[in-house]
Amino acid sequence: MKTIIGALCCALAAGAHGATIGTNTPAAEVTMARLAELPAAQRPAWADYIARSQKQMAFDRATLAAELQPGETAPPPPVAGSGRMPLARDAAWYGSAEARAIAATIVSFQTPSGGWSKNQDRTRAPRLRGQRYANNAETMEVGTGSFDAPHDRFWTFVGTLDNGATTTEMRFLGRVQAQLPGRDGDAYRASIARAIGYLLMAQYPNGGWPQNYPLEGGFHDGITFNDNAVAEAAMILEDIAEGHADFAFVPQPLRDQAGAASARAIRPILDAQVVVEGKKTIWPQQVDAITLQPISARNYEMRSLASAETAEVLQFLMRQPRQTPEIRAAVDAGIAWLTAHAVYDKAFTKVSDEEGRKLVDRPGAGPLWSRNYDIATARPIFGDWDKSIHDDVNEISKGRRNGYSWYNTAPQKALDAYAALRKTALVQP
Repeated sequence: MKTIIGALCCALAAGAHGATIGTNTPAAEVTMARLAELPAAQRPAWADYIARSQKQMAFDRATLAAELQPGETAPPPPVAGSGRMPLARDAAWYGSAEARAIAATIVSFQTPSGGWSKNQDRTRAPRLRGQRYANNAETMEVGTGSFDAPHDRFWTFVGTLDNGATTTEMRFLGRVQAQLPGRDGDAYRASIARAIGYLLMAQYPNGGWPQNYPLEGGFHDGITFNDNAVAEAAMILEDIAEGHADFAFVPQPLRDQAGAASARAIRPILDAQVVVEGKKTIWPQQVDAITLQPISARNYEMRSLASAETAEVLQFLMRQPRQTPEIRAAVDAGIAWLTAHAVYDKAFTKVSDEEGRKLVDRPGAGPLWSRNYDIATARPIFGDWDKSIHDDVNEISKGRRNGYSWYNTAPQKALDAYAALRKTALVQP
Protein backbone atom coordinates (compact mmCIF):
# COMPACT_ATOMS: atom_id res chain seq x y z
CA MET A 1 0.00 0.00 0.00
CA LYS A 2 1.29 3.40 -0.89
CA THR A 3 2.03 5.53 2.11
CA ILE A 4 2.27 9.26 2.51
CA ILE A 5 5.97 8.96 3.23
CA GLY A 6 6.45 6.66 0.24
CA ALA A 7 4.79 9.19 -2.01
CA LEU A 8 6.97 11.95 -0.54
CA CYS A 9 10.13 9.93 -1.24
CA CYS A 10 8.88 9.34 -4.75
CA ALA A 11 8.49 13.06 -5.32
CA LEU A 12 11.88 13.82 -3.85
CA ALA A 13 13.51 11.13 -5.95
CA ALA A 14 12.12 12.76 -9.07
CA GLY A 15 14.60 15.56 -8.48
CA ALA A 16 12.51 18.57 -9.42
CA HIS A 17 15.12 20.72 -7.70
CA GLY A 18 18.25 18.60 -7.82
CA ALA A 19 21.17 19.91 -5.81
CA THR A 20 24.59 19.02 -4.46
CA ILE A 21 23.92 18.62 -0.76
CA GLY A 22 27.26 17.55 0.67
CA THR A 23 30.71 16.03 0.24
CA ASN A 24 31.74 12.51 1.15
CA THR A 25 34.57 12.01 3.64
CA PRO A 26 36.80 8.94 4.19
CA ALA A 27 36.39 6.22 6.77
CA ALA A 28 38.91 5.61 9.54
CA GLU A 29 41.05 2.46 9.63
CA VAL A 30 41.30 -0.03 12.47
CA THR A 31 44.63 0.69 14.15
CA MET A 32 46.29 0.11 17.51
CA ALA A 33 46.06 3.84 18.22
CA ARG A 34 42.30 3.77 17.87
CA LEU A 35 41.87 1.12 20.56
CA ALA A 36 41.86 3.95 23.11
CA GLU A 37 38.27 4.54 21.96
CA LEU A 38 37.28 1.20 23.48
CA PRO A 39 36.71 0.31 27.13
CA ALA A 40 39.95 -0.91 28.67
CA ALA A 41 38.64 -4.44 29.14
CA GLN A 42 38.03 -4.82 25.38
CA ARG A 43 41.39 -3.56 24.17
CA PRO A 44 43.52 -6.74 24.62
CA ALA A 45 41.27 -8.79 22.32
CA TRP A 46 41.40 -6.13 19.64
CA ALA A 47 45.16 -5.69 19.99
CA ASP A 48 45.57 -9.45 19.57
CA TYR A 49 43.29 -9.38 16.50
CA ILE A 50 45.30 -6.62 14.82
CA ALA A 51 48.60 -8.34 15.60
CA ARG A 52 47.32 -11.65 14.21
CA SER A 53 46.09 -9.90 11.08
CA GLN A 54 49.49 -8.32 10.48
CA LYS A 55 51.22 -11.64 11.06
CA GLN A 56 48.84 -13.38 8.67
CA MET A 57 49.44 -10.74 5.99
CA ALA A 58 53.19 -11.31 6.27
CA PHE A 59 52.67 -15.08 6.07
CA ASP A 60 50.49 -14.81 2.97
CA ARG A 61 53.04 -12.64 1.20
CA ALA A 62 55.95 -14.88 2.19
CA THR A 63 54.12 -18.00 1.05
CA LEU A 64 53.56 -16.55 -2.41
CA ALA A 65 57.13 -15.29 -2.68
CA ALA A 66 58.49 -18.73 -1.75
CA GLU A 67 56.88 -20.25 -4.84
CA LEU A 68 59.46 -18.57 -7.09
CA GLN A 69 63.18 -19.06 -7.31
CA PRO A 70 65.40 -15.98 -6.77
CA GLY A 71 65.25 -13.82 -9.90
CA GLU A 72 62.39 -15.80 -11.43
CA THR A 73 59.66 -13.68 -13.01
CA ALA A 74 56.14 -14.17 -11.71
CA PRO A 75 53.31 -14.97 -14.14
CA PRO A 76 50.90 -12.12 -14.97
CA PRO A 77 48.18 -11.53 -12.38
CA PRO A 78 44.68 -12.93 -12.90
CA VAL A 79 42.41 -11.08 -15.29
CA ALA A 80 39.27 -9.56 -13.82
CA GLY A 81 36.02 -11.23 -14.78
CA SER A 82 32.74 -12.61 -13.48
CA GLY A 83 32.84 -15.49 -11.06
CA ARG A 84 31.00 -18.16 -13.09
CA MET A 85 30.26 -20.38 -10.09
CA PRO A 86 26.61 -21.37 -10.62
CA LEU A 87 24.82 -22.48 -7.47
CA ALA A 88 21.44 -23.48 -8.94
CA ARG A 89 22.28 -26.35 -11.32
CA ASP A 90 20.90 -29.86 -10.93
CA ALA A 91 22.75 -31.72 -8.19
CA ALA A 92 24.29 -34.23 -10.61
CA TRP A 93 26.01 -31.47 -12.60
CA TYR A 94 28.30 -30.71 -9.66
CA GLY A 95 29.92 -34.10 -10.14
CA SER A 96 30.63 -33.39 -13.82
CA ALA A 97 34.03 -32.74 -15.33
CA GLU A 98 33.00 -29.14 -16.00
CA ALA A 99 32.12 -28.49 -12.36
CA ARG A 100 35.23 -30.25 -11.11
CA ALA A 101 37.41 -28.10 -13.36
CA ILE A 102 35.89 -24.97 -11.85
CA ALA A 103 36.39 -26.43 -8.38
CA ALA A 104 40.05 -27.16 -9.13
CA THR A 105 40.61 -23.54 -10.16
CA ILE A 106 38.84 -22.36 -7.02
CA VAL A 107 41.07 -24.45 -4.78
CA SER A 108 44.20 -23.25 -6.59
CA PHE A 109 43.36 -19.59 -5.90
CA GLN A 110 42.61 -20.05 -2.19
CA THR A 111 44.89 -17.76 -0.22
CA PRO A 112 47.17 -19.09 2.54
CA SER A 113 44.73 -17.48 4.99
CA GLY A 114 41.94 -19.62 3.56
CA GLY A 115 39.82 -17.02 1.73
CA TRP A 116 39.55 -15.90 -1.88
CA SER A 117 39.80 -12.70 -3.86
CA LYS A 118 36.95 -11.36 -6.02
CA ASN A 119 35.99 -10.74 -9.62
CA GLN A 120 37.80 -13.70 -11.17
CA ASP A 121 36.56 -16.08 -13.85
CA ARG A 122 36.72 -19.48 -12.18
CA THR A 123 36.28 -21.26 -15.53
CA ARG A 124 39.84 -20.25 -16.43
CA ALA A 125 42.92 -22.36 -15.76
CA PRO A 126 44.15 -22.98 -12.21
CA ARG A 127 46.59 -20.56 -10.61
CA LEU A 128 50.18 -20.84 -11.79
CA ARG A 129 53.12 -21.16 -9.45
CA GLY A 130 54.02 -17.67 -8.23
CA GLN A 131 50.90 -16.09 -9.70
CA ARG A 132 49.16 -13.62 -7.42
CA TYR A 133 45.91 -14.63 -5.74
CA ALA A 134 44.18 -11.37 -6.67
CA ASN A 135 43.88 -9.02 -9.63
CA ASN A 136 45.57 -5.64 -9.76
CA ALA A 137 43.73 -2.97 -7.80
CA GLU A 138 40.65 -1.51 -9.45
CA THR A 139 42.12 1.94 -8.76
CA MET A 140 45.74 1.90 -9.96
CA GLU A 141 46.41 5.65 -9.97
CA VAL A 142 48.01 6.98 -6.81
CA GLY A 143 47.82 10.44 -5.29
CA THR A 144 44.31 11.12 -6.55
CA GLY A 145 42.65 11.11 -3.13
CA SER A 146 40.42 8.20 -4.10
CA PHE A 147 39.01 6.38 -1.08
CA ASP A 148 39.48 3.15 -3.07
CA ALA A 149 43.23 3.55 -3.60
CA PRO A 150 44.90 0.67 -1.70
CA HIS A 151 48.11 0.82 0.26
CA ASP A 152 49.57 -1.70 -2.20
CA ARG A 153 48.13 -1.66 -5.71
CA PHE A 154 49.51 -5.15 -6.32
CA TRP A 155 48.21 -6.74 -3.12
CA THR A 156 44.59 -5.95 -2.41
CA PHE A 157 41.47 -8.00 -1.75
CA VAL A 158 43.73 -10.95 -0.95
CA GLY A 159 40.97 -12.56 1.01
CA THR A 160 37.62 -10.76 0.91
CA LEU A 161 33.87 -11.08 1.40
CA ASP A 162 33.18 -8.38 -1.19
CA ASN A 163 30.97 -9.24 -4.19
CA GLY A 164 30.12 -12.61 -2.69
CA ALA A 165 33.74 -13.76 -2.65
CA THR A 166 34.77 -16.60 -0.33
CA THR A 167 31.20 -17.56 0.62
CA THR A 168 30.32 -18.29 -3.03
CA GLU A 169 33.46 -20.40 -3.48
CA MET A 170 32.57 -22.30 -0.31
CA ARG A 171 29.03 -22.99 -1.47
CA PHE A 172 30.19 -24.15 -4.90
CA LEU A 173 32.77 -26.49 -3.42
CA GLY A 174 30.11 -27.77 -1.02
CA ARG A 175 27.92 -28.82 -3.92
CA VAL A 176 30.81 -30.47 -5.75
CA GLN A 177 32.07 -32.46 -2.79
CA ALA A 178 28.54 -33.69 -2.08
CA GLN A 179 28.69 -35.53 -5.43
CA LEU A 180 32.13 -36.97 -4.65
CA PRO A 181 31.90 -38.78 -1.30
CA GLY A 182 35.20 -40.65 -1.77
CA ARG A 183 38.78 -39.54 -2.18
CA ASP A 184 37.93 -37.50 -5.27
CA GLY A 185 36.17 -34.99 -3.03
CA ASP A 186 38.76 -34.79 -0.27
CA ALA A 187 40.58 -31.77 -1.71
CA TYR A 188 37.34 -29.80 -1.86
CA ARG A 189 36.36 -30.74 1.67
CA ALA A 190 39.80 -29.72 2.93
CA SER A 191 39.45 -26.38 1.13
CA ILE A 192 36.07 -25.74 2.74
CA ALA A 193 37.47 -26.57 6.17
CA ARG A 194 40.28 -24.04 5.62
CA ALA A 195 37.72 -21.46 4.52
CA ILE A 196 35.70 -22.00 7.69
CA GLY A 197 38.88 -21.32 9.62
CA TYR A 198 39.33 -18.15 7.58
CA LEU A 199 35.87 -16.85 8.52
CA LEU A 200 36.50 -17.66 12.18
CA MET A 201 39.90 -15.93 12.08
CA ALA A 202 38.58 -12.87 10.23
CA GLN A 203 35.68 -12.23 12.62
CA TYR A 204 36.21 -9.17 14.78
CA PRO A 205 36.10 -9.51 18.58
CA ASN A 206 32.66 -7.87 18.54
CA GLY A 207 31.27 -10.40 16.04
CA GLY A 208 31.37 -8.43 12.79
CA TRP A 209 33.50 -9.01 9.70
CA PRO A 210 35.68 -6.60 7.72
CA GLN A 211 35.40 -6.49 3.95
CA ASN A 212 38.98 -7.75 3.53
CA TYR A 213 41.11 -9.96 5.74
CA PRO A 214 43.95 -9.70 6.58
CA LEU A 215 43.13 -6.06 7.23
CA GLU A 216 44.12 -3.69 4.42
CA GLY A 217 43.09 -0.35 5.90
CA GLY A 218 40.67 2.31 4.73
CA PHE A 219 36.97 1.53 4.48
CA HIS A 220 37.85 -2.14 3.94
CA ASP A 221 38.30 -2.38 7.72
CA GLY A 222 34.67 -1.47 8.33
CA ILE A 223 32.08 -4.06 9.29
CA THR A 224 30.59 -4.48 5.86
CA PHE A 225 26.92 -5.00 5.08
CA ASN A 226 27.55 -3.84 1.50
CA ASP A 227 27.09 -6.68 -0.99
CA ASN A 228 25.70 -8.62 2.00
CA ALA A 229 29.19 -9.53 3.26
CA VAL A 230 28.32 -9.91 6.96
CA ALA A 231 24.96 -11.53 6.29
CA GLU A 232 26.42 -14.08 3.87
CA ALA A 233 29.26 -14.95 6.25
CA ALA A 234 26.85 -15.42 9.13
CA MET A 235 24.39 -17.45 7.06
CA ILE A 236 26.93 -19.87 5.63
CA LEU A 237 28.33 -20.48 9.10
CA GLU A 238 24.80 -21.09 10.30
CA ASP A 239 24.24 -23.59 7.48
CA ILE A 240 27.47 -25.35 8.44
CA ALA A 241 26.46 -25.48 12.10
CA GLU A 242 23.07 -26.92 11.19
CA GLY A 243 24.61 -29.67 9.07
CA HIS A 244 23.35 -28.51 5.68
CA ALA A 245 23.77 -31.32 3.12
CA ASP A 246 26.65 -29.55 1.37
CA PHE A 247 28.54 -29.25 4.67
CA ALA A 248 27.47 -32.43 6.46
CA PHE A 249 31.06 -33.71 6.38
CA VAL A 250 32.29 -30.91 8.67
CA PRO A 251 33.38 -32.37 12.04
CA GLN A 252 31.11 -31.51 14.95
CA PRO A 253 33.70 -29.42 16.85
CA LEU A 254 34.18 -27.18 13.80
CA ARG A 255 30.42 -27.03 13.27
CA ASP A 256 30.06 -25.88 16.87
CA GLN A 257 32.60 -23.11 16.29
CA ALA A 258 30.76 -22.06 13.14
CA GLY A 259 27.48 -21.87 15.02
CA ALA A 260 29.00 -19.83 17.81
CA ALA A 261 30.54 -17.39 15.30
CA SER A 262 27.24 -16.97 13.48
CA ALA A 263 25.47 -16.31 16.77
CA ARG A 264 28.08 -13.70 17.73
CA ALA A 265 27.28 -11.79 14.54
CA ILE A 266 23.79 -10.99 15.83
CA ARG A 267 25.03 -8.53 18.44
CA PRO A 268 26.85 -6.10 16.12
CA ILE A 269 24.05 -6.41 13.59
CA LEU A 270 21.48 -5.32 16.16
CA ASP A 271 23.75 -2.56 17.46
CA ALA A 272 24.43 -1.25 13.94
CA GLN A 273 20.76 -0.62 13.18
CA VAL A 274 20.60 3.14 12.89
CA VAL A 275 18.46 4.98 15.44
CA VAL A 276 17.14 8.41 14.48
CA GLU A 277 15.37 10.52 17.11
CA GLY A 278 14.95 7.47 19.32
CA LYS A 279 13.43 5.30 16.59
CA LYS A 280 15.04 2.29 14.90
CA THR A 281 15.35 2.61 11.13
CA ILE A 282 17.44 0.34 8.88
CA TRP A 283 21.14 -0.49 8.36
CA PRO A 284 23.98 1.38 6.63
CA GLN A 285 26.25 -0.14 4.00
CA GLN A 286 29.10 -0.37 6.48
CA VAL A 287 29.94 0.72 10.01
CA ASP A 288 33.15 1.54 11.82
CA ALA A 289 34.37 -1.69 13.41
CA ILE A 290 35.13 -0.01 16.73
CA THR A 291 32.26 2.48 17.13
CA LEU A 292 29.60 0.73 14.99
CA GLN A 293 28.70 4.11 13.51
CA PRO A 294 27.95 4.44 9.77
CA ILE A 295 30.97 5.12 7.57
CA SER A 296 31.60 5.81 3.90
CA ALA A 297 33.26 3.47 1.42
CA ARG A 298 34.19 4.46 -2.12
CA ASN A 299 34.02 8.10 -3.26
CA TYR A 300 30.36 7.73 -4.23
CA GLU A 301 29.29 5.52 -1.31
CA MET A 302 28.25 7.85 1.48
CA ARG A 303 27.27 7.31 5.07
CA SER A 304 23.64 6.43 4.59
CA LEU A 305 20.73 4.15 5.27
CA ALA A 306 20.96 1.30 2.75
CA SER A 307 17.88 -0.52 1.52
CA ALA A 308 19.40 -3.47 -0.36
CA GLU A 309 21.83 -4.39 2.41
CA THR A 310 19.03 -4.07 4.96
CA ALA A 311 16.98 -6.64 3.05
CA GLU A 312 19.64 -9.31 3.49
CA VAL A 313 20.24 -8.43 7.14
CA LEU A 314 16.52 -8.73 7.84
CA GLN A 315 16.37 -12.13 6.18
CA PHE A 316 19.25 -13.34 8.35
CA LEU A 317 17.51 -12.10 11.49
CA MET A 318 14.18 -13.62 10.47
CA ARG A 319 15.73 -17.06 9.99
CA GLN A 320 17.00 -17.17 13.57
CA PRO A 321 15.31 -20.01 15.44
CA ARG A 322 15.27 -18.01 18.65
CA GLN A 323 13.29 -14.87 17.93
CA THR A 324 14.07 -12.77 20.98
CA PRO A 325 12.07 -9.61 21.68
CA GLU A 326 15.12 -7.58 20.61
CA ILE A 327 15.39 -9.37 17.27
CA ARG A 328 11.65 -9.06 16.66
CA ALA A 329 11.77 -5.34 17.44
CA ALA A 330 14.68 -4.83 15.04
CA VAL A 331 12.90 -6.72 12.27
CA ASP A 332 9.57 -4.99 12.84
CA ALA A 333 11.23 -1.58 12.71
CA GLY A 334 13.24 -2.41 9.59
CA ILE A 335 10.21 -3.75 7.76
CA ALA A 336 8.12 -0.74 8.76
CA TRP A 337 10.81 1.64 7.51
CA LEU A 338 11.13 -0.11 4.15
CA THR A 339 7.36 -0.23 3.74
CA ALA A 340 7.07 3.48 4.43
CA HIS A 341 9.83 4.43 2.00
CA ALA A 342 8.81 2.38 -1.01
CA VAL A 343 8.71 4.35 -4.27
CA TYR A 344 5.78 3.92 -6.66
CA ASP A 345 4.98 5.15 -10.16
CA LYS A 346 8.68 5.53 -10.98
CA ALA A 347 11.22 3.41 -12.89
CA PHE A 348 15.00 3.56 -12.99
CA THR A 349 15.49 2.52 -16.58
CA LYS A 350 17.29 3.16 -19.83
CA VAL A 351 15.89 6.22 -21.60
CA SER A 352 18.35 6.39 -24.52
CA ASP A 353 21.73 5.18 -25.71
CA GLU A 354 23.12 8.61 -24.94
CA GLU A 355 21.77 9.01 -21.42
CA GLY A 356 21.45 5.42 -20.28
CA ARG A 357 19.40 4.97 -17.12
CA LYS A 358 17.38 7.66 -15.42
CA LEU A 359 14.57 7.84 -12.90
CA VAL A 360 11.39 8.49 -14.88
CA ASP A 361 7.63 8.59 -14.35
CA ARG A 362 5.91 5.26 -14.96
CA PRO A 363 2.34 5.04 -13.61
CA GLY A 364 1.67 1.75 -11.90
CA ALA A 365 5.34 0.85 -11.49
CA GLY A 366 6.95 -0.15 -8.23
CA PRO A 367 7.64 -0.63 -5.52
CA LEU A 368 11.33 0.12 -5.68
CA TRP A 369 13.75 1.71 -3.26
CA SER A 370 16.67 4.08 -3.45
CA ARG A 371 19.93 2.30 -2.63
CA ASN A 372 20.91 5.05 -0.18
CA TYR A 373 19.00 7.44 2.08
CA ASP A 374 20.22 10.38 4.10
CA ILE A 375 20.41 9.37 7.76
CA ALA A 376 18.87 12.55 9.14
CA THR A 377 16.16 13.22 6.55
CA ALA A 378 15.52 9.71 5.13
CA ARG A 379 15.56 11.23 1.64
CA PRO A 380 17.25 9.42 -1.28
CA ILE A 381 20.86 10.50 -1.89
CA PHE A 382 23.36 9.71 -4.62
CA GLY A 383 27.14 10.01 -4.85
CA ASP A 384 29.54 10.83 -7.66
CA TRP A 385 33.21 10.20 -8.44
CA ASP A 386 34.21 13.63 -7.13
CA LYS A 387 32.78 12.76 -3.66
CA SER A 388 29.82 15.10 -4.15
CA ILE A 389 26.49 14.01 -2.66
CA HIS A 390 23.28 14.77 -4.59
CA ASP A 391 19.54 14.54 -3.97
CA ASP A 392 18.68 13.67 -7.60
CA VAL A 393 20.05 10.59 -9.35
CA ASN A 394 19.43 12.21 -12.74
CA GLU A 395 21.91 14.97 -11.91
CA ILE A 396 24.98 12.86 -11.20
CA SER A 397 27.49 12.06 -13.97
CA LYS A 398 26.29 9.68 -16.64
CA GLY A 399 29.03 7.15 -16.02
CA ARG A 400 28.35 6.93 -12.30
CA ARG A 401 24.59 6.96 -12.77
CA ASN A 402 24.82 3.95 -15.08
CA GLY A 403 27.52 2.13 -13.15
CA TYR A 404 25.68 1.49 -9.89
CA SER A 405 22.36 0.11 -8.68
CA TRP A 406 20.96 3.38 -7.40
CA TYR A 407 17.44 1.93 -7.25
CA ASN A 408 16.58 -1.67 -6.47
CA THR A 409 13.81 -4.09 -5.55
CA ALA A 410 15.77 -6.20 -3.03
CA PRO A 411 13.64 -5.08 -0.04
CA GLN A 412 10.64 -6.84 -1.54
CA LYS A 413 12.26 -10.19 -0.68
CA ALA A 414 12.43 -9.17 2.96
CA LEU A 415 8.83 -7.89 2.93
CA ASP A 416 7.64 -11.18 1.42
CA ALA A 417 9.61 -13.22 3.96
CA TYR A 418 8.19 -11.11 6.77
CA ALA A 419 4.64 -11.59 5.54
CA ALA A 420 5.18 -15.34 5.36
CA LEU A 421 6.68 -15.37 8.84
CA ARG A 422 3.76 -13.42 10.26
CA LYS A 423 1.30 -15.75 8.55
CA THR A 424 3.06 -18.78 10.00
CA ALA A 425 2.97 -17.23 13.46
CA LEU A 426 -0.74 -16.54 13.15
CA VAL A 427 -1.64 -20.13 12.21
CA GLN A 428 0.49 -21.80 14.86
CA PRO A 429 -1.52 -23.18 17.83
